[in-house]
Amino acid sequence: MGGRAGFFLSRAVTNIRQNVFVNVVTVGTITLALLIVSLFLLIFVNLESAADNWSERVQVTVYFDKELTLLEQNTLREKISALSGVSRVSYVARDEALKRFKSRLRGQETLLEGVRSEVLPTSFEIALKRSHRETASVESFVSALKRIPGITEVQYGEEWVRRFNSFLNFMRLIGGLLGGFLVMAVVFIVSNTIKLTIYSRRDELEVMSLVGATPFFIKAPFLLEGLIQGTAGSSIAVILLFGLYEGFLHNAGGFLTFNPTASGLSFLPLEYIGGLLLAGAMLGFIGSLTSLKRFITV
Repeated sequence: MGGRAGFFLSRAVTNIRQNVFVNVVTVGTITLALLIVSLFLLIFVNLESAADNWSERVQVTVYFDKELTLLEQNTLREKISALSGVSRVSYVARDEALKRFKSRLRGQETLLEGVRSEVLPTSFEIALKRSHRETASVESFVSALKRIPGITEVQYGEEWVRRFNSFLNFMRLIGGLLGGFLVMAVVFIVSNTIKLTIYSRRDELEVMSLVGATPFFIKAPFLLEGLIQGTAGSSIAVILLFGLYEGFLHNAGGFLTFNPTASGLSFLPLEYIGGLLLAGAMLGFIGSLTSLKRFITV
């Protein structure tokens, strides 16, 4: 088996050397197609990351009209933390609330002259886990929160949460539709490109069939060739994408009002890169397999 595998691999490499132009076109097509898909994936991954950061603003606030004792704080904190979906619970005293109020009115502090901390309520700010930031989950959490004795006034920006989650769902729907369309377009383009390369060598396939070569013996080098083409194309696409990413980071300051690095813009995670490399290899392999069926039916 090792000898046959070595023969098929050497034959595939020989085929690539003998048809350099056709193989360059095929690899270039796979590279361009996967570069478009990977660029879209990079944008989508960073949008998802930004949306996840924005979703951290989804928090529930419980207000009290008095300063809670340390015992009351600990008792309520334990009861709140026991609810499903709680990520963090923090108590905001009146002095802290006044300090925050002043910071938001920076430059207009004169408006707060004479205002004392006693007029502001104390509160518990409750941050939710990512899996519990959907509208239905937040509403269910608030209902459970109101059943805790001592808690009456709860605010969580109901309308903002609903609009934010609607925006996220819309963005994911558009991303899924565009991603699906791109994948189908890539499969169609790559398959037809490889089909042209196989068609250009149809005489070779016919001669091999006439001299008694088995279908597997004929197909194996072409399938390996497609695998090599797909892997090469996806590897080049990832390298080009990284070059574009680095180029954007170093030159974005000239036409953007924010620093992309400071804003959390990141490259594709390793699992996505591995997926792209595997997708390229499979594109080349499946493209060759489907194209060979026209000439070898057995």
